[in-house]
Amino acid sequence: MAELTPTPRTRVRRLPSRASYDAATIHAILDEGLVCHLGFVHEGQPFVLPTTYARVGDALYLHGSAASRMLRGLRQGIPVCVTVTLLDGLVLARSAFHHSMNYRSVVILGVASEVIDTAERLHGLRAMVEHVAPGRSAEVRPPNERELKATMVLRLPIVEASAKVRDGGPLDEHEDLGWPCWAGHVPLRVVPLAPVPDGVPPAGTHAPNGRMLA
Repeated sequence: MAELTPTPRTRVRRLPSRASYDAATIHAILDEGLVCHLGFVHEGQPFVLPTTYARVGDALYLHGSAASRMLRGLRQGIPVCVTVTLLDGLVLARSAFHHSMNYRSVVILGVASEVIDTAERLHGLRAMVEHVAPGRSAEVRPPNERELKATMVLRLPIVEASAKVRDGGPLDEHEDLGWPCWAGHVPLRVVPLAPVPDGVPPAGTHAPNGRMLA
């Protein structure tokens, strides 16, 4: 898979050795993440909204309430910035200055457009369900006409984007290596717990982990 061409806005200048413009790397981070932050300026006020998303090919699908004044502004061509960050660990150095985190992040810049075609809207909404819970869209009721009317679907091309990755331990100064405290990194990961049913499951259905519900 080809690399994206860095632009003056996406070229990483701070620690450029951690940057990646490889489309496969960017896609992998997006596919693993569950929440993105959508940043834009509306009527002079900056906003950053956490929301779910899904990647389909070279585009990111986003959604929100069709009644949202801010989201209605996005379909008019407001530039947006979408970020996704995966936290992989805490980096504990011998000096306060060199404490850090291990992470994988993606920044996407561009202009989102509203998806009007009904088939593509359904495809994007289905992709968002599948992104969170693979196989779920085949089990649940699809959106009805009222729900579709109340939902705005946006598409953001993944064209102007970059990734940044940090891994490994602390980068202590040589003179601090003898400092009498523990140093290293603490790996972190998201772990799903046992599913909690809502108390009224239809007979014969399965929990997300495949176990039959009573």
